[in-house]
Amino acid sequence: MSLLLKRLLVGRPMRSARLGETLLPTWLALPVFCSDPISSVAYATEQIVLVLAAGGLAALTQTPWVGLAVVMLLVVVVASYRQTCFAYPNGGGAFVVSRDNLGETAALVAASALLVDYVMTVAVSVVSGVVAITSALPELAPHAVALSVGFVVVLALANLRGTKESGRAFAVPTYAFIGLTLLMFVVAAVKGWGGTLALAETARLPLPATIHIGGMFTVILLVRAFASGCTALTGVEAISNGVPAFRKPKSRNAALTLTLMGVIAVTLFAGITLLAVRLQACAEPDGNPSVISQIATSVFGGGSALFYLFQAATAGILILAANTAFNGFPVLASILGRDRYLPRQLHNRGDRLVFSNGILLLAGVAVALIVGFDANIDKLIQLYIIGVFTSFTLSQVGMVRHWTRELADERQPRRRRSIRRSQAINLVGAVSTTVVLVVVFATKVAHGAWLAVTAMILLFFVMRGINRYYARVSHEISAEDVAPTLPARVHAIVLVSRLHRPALRALALARATRPDVLEAVTMELDAAETRELVGEWARRDLPVRLKVLAAPYRDLAQPLVEYVRELRRYEPRSVITVFIPEYVTTRWWQNLLHNQSALRLKGRLLFTPGVVVVNVPYHLGVVDQGWLGAAAPEQVGTTLKL
Repeated sequence: MSLLLKRLLVGRPMRSARLGETLLPTWLALPVFCSDPISSVAYATEQIVLVLAAGGLAALTQTPWVGLAVVMLLVVVVASYRQTCFAYPNGGGAFVVSRDNLGETAALVAASALLVDYVMTVAVSVVSGVVAITSALPELAPHAVALSVGFVVVLALANLRGTKESGRAFAVPTYAFIGLTLLMFVVAAVKGWGGTLALAETARLPLPATIHIGGMFTVILLVRAFASGCTALTGVEAISNGVPAFRKPKSRNAALTLTLMGVIAVTLFAGITLLAVRLQACAEPDGNPSVISQIATSVFGGGSALFYLFQAATAGILILAANTAFNGFPVLASILGRDRYLPRQLHNRGDRLVFSNGILLLAGVAVALIVGFDANIDKLIQLYIIGVFTSFTLSQVGMVRHWTRELADERQPRRRRSIRRSQAINLVGAVSTTVVLVVVFATKVAHGAWLAVTAMILLFFVMRGINRYYARVSHEISAEDVAPTLPARVHAIVLVSRLHRPALRALALARATRPDVLEAVTMELDAAETRELVGEWARRDLPVRLKVLAAPYRDLAQPLVEYVRELRRYEPRSVITVFIPEYVTTRWWQNLLHNQSALRLKGRLLFTPGVVVVNVPYHLGVVDQGWLGAAAPEQVGTTLKL
């Protein structure tokens, strides 16, 4: 049943040889990797307006200048990450760049920042999409948490089916949002030219200043607005992390996709910001109705089909922005798992050649965050940005050092000029993102971003601890200068509860291994049953000694473990081999009819050094038992009390 459900939800397994079929063309990579930065324009303007509104109408007039500063920064970051795509075609982004050029500590800081950023991307994007839905359908607002969790689950399932499959499914909403937003600009221009463009529904609401402005206070307000508007840059680094997912030539296609994303994001963000100013749209503290929803209402008309199409596309792109994280987080986690900074399971590919464990981990943490913050976008957005610009800064500083090393080894003048140009681009990016990081840290920490910083610090130490653990294990199990040695003796123990086929065949297998010492052991839970077993043992004249262990507290494991430990004290160089007969059922519900004592015994013996446990399976309801021979009809269904 579980396998059938898995096949329905995820699909059939794919051979490793088909990995090349999952590589993405540019038109498909755009919605897969760029939905986050493209969608960020839907709420970046709103964050600027929301902050400036505290200064009243006078402060709102500065919105275009703040938006221009964000656009300039976006251009610089896109140009900088283009260099990373060419310099590091194997992906890894800020982590790999920092590891190769700045050392382990910087690399782990970048990795922790990126991991936190990806989790925040899922939570913020999905909740923002739900806000867009509830703006059009206010009656759904009380169900925001359930809707958000449901969308995360759907995204996780889609990505478990494969990168290419999820890209095809998500391409339509991404391109629909781009097309409808551009159409909104055209309609707004036509209506504005004709004088029929209505103001936003919040334009005439009173907007009293709640803080002092003028002089340094105005500068501080503008800086805060700029920091909030920098949400438009989230997700830009995803392409540099996922260069291996592109078709050949990988670096060129990744850089081209990054350029297209930058052009689209700048165009949409600038247009939405200018319309917000022109229509005098104000941001509501609860995000409902959103600024972009107010713009669509003024341009298309609140009850028009185009308005609802635009709202659906906006909700779709905002929700699908999380798909950028679902492609970036598992890849980064896989690299960290490969380098032994995270559990090795995260490096394994699933049935559909995607990093399934990373997808499930990301979905689980994002759901916990959404539920914990009650799907409140204003609270979640405050945790955003810091991780983004931490990774931006370390990546750009690392790239500057990378080009310095390249320059030292290069002798051709033409190539040296190219390297210097790339280095200059990354240097501008490093300075810009460092300044923004300081600004963001100063303005966001007091409003809740300290939680994200705390998570980054904890994650940093967790990854370092995992790496040290793996290093200790590798040193401990190293086979260098170790010659294989045989045990002095083998002491075999066969567990029996009564003489049935599973027990007799376990005894036969133990005898076939020819141990130095062989004995059968039973635990006395019921005196009458034990006497019956001892009597039958004597009647059959079995050539194996039967030892009875007292179990006054009806615990099977404790007497056995104590006996094995006693043997280990007297025979420290011997191997104790314990043979355990065990039923294997053909239906899941049959397990409920057996007490699973064999499983508990194996679990206890596993932690006893010098002990080897051998399972002797007996398949219920199966005639052909393999080396065990055929099962007698009367034996099928026998209950084993081990």
